[in-house]
Amino acid sequence: MADFLQNVIGGLGAGAIYASLALALVLIYQFTGIVNFAQGELAMFATYVAWTFIDAGVPFWLALILTLAISFVGGMLIERVIIRPVEGAPELTLVIVTVGLFIFVNAAAGWIWSFLIKDFPNPFPGGALQAGGVSLGYSTLGVFAVVGGVMGLLYLLFRYTKVGLGMRAVATNPDSARLVGIRVGWTLALGWGLAAMVGAVSGVLVAPLLFLEPNMMGGVLIYAFAAATLGGFDSPLGAVVGGLIVGVAETLAGSYVDAIGSDLKIGVPLAVILGVLLLRPQGLFGRAVVERA
Repeated sequence: MADFLQNVIGGLGAGAIYASLALALVLIYQFTGIVNFAQGELAMFATYVAWTFIDAGVPFWLALILTLAISFVGGMLIERVIIRPVEGAPELTLVIVTVGLFIFVNAAAGWIWSFLIKDFPNPFPGGALQAGGVSLGYSTLGVFAVVGGVMGLLYLLFRYTKVGLGMRAVATNPDSARLVGIRVGWTLALGWGLAAMVGAVSGVLVAPLLFLEPNMMGGVLIYAFAAATLGGFDSPLGAVVGGLIVGVAETLAGSYVDAIGSDLKIGVPLAVILGVLLLRPQGLFGRAVVERA
């Protein structure tokens, strides 16, 4: 029983990281209807920016704040310069644009910082809490705290601020929002900036667990897509719940299903995506789209 609980705790810790990147995917989809395949690479690039600050002697948390600010501006610029010209284009065009952005950002990171593996510091202390043969690492607690804090801040933003209410209005009905005076274009740019910030948090949380290199977010992006698909691409809460479920499912499958083990765990999120698309395409918390002829 203790081993089972330990695996569940480990899965929740991994799932919280998947949830943070899934949340960034959902935010962009809500505002623009675009599935951003480059979200993981943007998070990776932001992590390199944070590493650059830390390597220059900037304290970790100050480096994170500076990175989030740069990510926010970068996300807005991407929307204005790259996404805006193809707004309203066919879905295949938007997919190609985000895949192209994926390739460009990955190559740019390798060109700037090289493809050599780098260590990224863990901001949380070592050690763990012990209870009943189960340990809960301070690093895992830190991840829970950060992801929970991000969720809380987003809730306050969308629920109690004028900017957040305007963003919700644009996400629900951009034409009606435009009629009541909301600047839809800039609101969409704010959405991209906000998603870039959330994605940067995911990259900074992942990097201490892996090694920092340009391809580090490839696998994480697959898990994040599974989380967003399971929870529903139009539900931020669903992204978080989906991330936790996918993290636990992956860990338990790797530990108790011999055919999967540690080598085939990547098949778990792919199975989740396929199963959800076949059984409930809108996800657990999503809304089914009804079109009238």
